[in-house]
Amino acid sequence: MKNLKPVVLITGASSGIGEAIANKLMAEGYKVYGTSRRGATSGQHRFPMLELDVTDDASVATAVEKLLAREGRIDVLVNNAGFGIAPAVAEESSIEQAKALFDTNFLGVVRMTHAVVPQMRRQGSGRIINMSSILGVVPMPYVALYVASKHAVEGYSESLDHELRTQGIRVSAIEPAYTKTKFEANNIEPDTKRGEYESLRKHLAQVVGEAMKNADEPSVVADVVLTAIRAEKPKRRYTAGKAAAQLQFMRRFAPTGLLDSGIRKSLQLDA
Repeated sequence: MKNLKPVVLITGASSGIGEAIANKLMAEGYKVYGTSRRGATSGQHRFPMLELDVTDDASVATAVEKLLAREGRIDVLVNNAGFGIAPAVAEESSIEQAKALFDTNFLGVVRMTHAVVPQMRRQGSGRIINMSSILGVVPMPYVALYVASKHAVEGYSESLDHELRTQGIRVSAIEPAYTKTKFEANNIEPDTKRGEYESLRKHLAQVVGEAMKNADEPSVVADVVLTAIRAEKPKRRYTAGKAAAQLQFMRRFAPTGLLDSGIRKSLQLDA
């Protein structure tokens, strides 16, 4: 081993949750590498940044090969890269937009896993942390495609953990709720907007804006990621923050009608 510190690769680490995770793990003694589509920006981060586009097979392979040549191993993969679509009715996004969302949010996780697992298997150990969302288990309306992409991450993560645990590799999904980052501000707009939904979109934007005032700090998510990495017997799912824990509890134990009315109330919608 070229480096005695555990080596961590974090996708989408240029800002927000990814950057918070990187800084947290660095402070705890890990050797951290972040990635972004733009690669390194001099002096902007305390950790090295690799150029990597999770939607491009060649880009993924090149970045992973470069890191392995430098460090000799990858102990932890954090799949954080992703984006969302601004709240809107599902029919306002084209099939092309849906494909682009899944290509990053779900297939990006698959590409990174394919690239990293062979090395983890050879070394007989590894942790894969997939950044999901509490919306990966709660059916929130008006973000249907994003919800679907995170449901896919949840199912993939659980199945993958079953497959890899005999190889010394464990997989966990992290489920935050609203988090104070630029994520919502950077949501792309639906590409086939319909005029009859304009007032609804404005209403949803206002509701989300109010919710963000009480959102968790990215450090809350970073703390949970550290817990998942360090756990001797990691769980397959970890909620991050009070709101996510409450929604997970309701999803598991509350009657369907109660969860349904709670979701609609949170968005200030008619029952």
